[in-house]
Amino acid sequence: MVNFIGSFDTVESLPKGCAPEYAFIGRSNVGKSSLLNALVGMRAARTSNTPGRTQQINLFDWSGIILADLPGYGYAKASKTDIAKWAARLEKYLLSRGRLERLFILVDSRHGLKDSDIDMMNFCDANAIRYQVVLTKTDKISKTAAAECQAQTEGVVAKRGASTGCVIATSAEKKTGMEELRDEIIGRKA
Repeated sequence: MVNFIGSFDTVESLPKGCAPEYAFIGRSNVGKSSLLNALVGMRAARTSNTPGRTQQINLFDWSGIILADLPGYGYAKASKTDIAKWAARLEKYLLSRGRLERLFILVDSRHGLKDSDIDMMNFCDANAIRYQVVLTKTDKISKTAAAECQAQTEGVVAKRGASTGCVIATSAEKKTGMEELRDEIIGRKA
């Protein structure tokens, strides 16, 4: 069961607590909210085809685990001022959220790693923020292309300091990769 905790404009307004937290981040429109919904098996997070729709930090309680749906980085239909404000909030969240167990960096498998994804990984590596790359929308490309994207991405992240090295290929629409992602989260709670 998933309960919506709330949407938060500032890091200071986030609830305190000691429950383990797992956050989802990625380029705008990569499918963060859709993946979260597929993971928990219900429509908990609002989804949109409009890049930049998620503008706050949205928290959900998933049986004692906190899931954070974060605003996207990169392209968004928003002003430069708003985008800069979101970036500063994300940085503050990542640097100050002590109970963050893992950051899942979502990458659209149709496009592979982009400069903004590499920038996010560099930031995590420099600040010892444990992360794992999750490929999304693998149902939108051939199985061969998905396997190539996964192998190429694994080759990049395997050499990075704060990465788990393991890349999970998913499709929110087809529900593939959800069991593996759940194991990464729930398996760590036990």
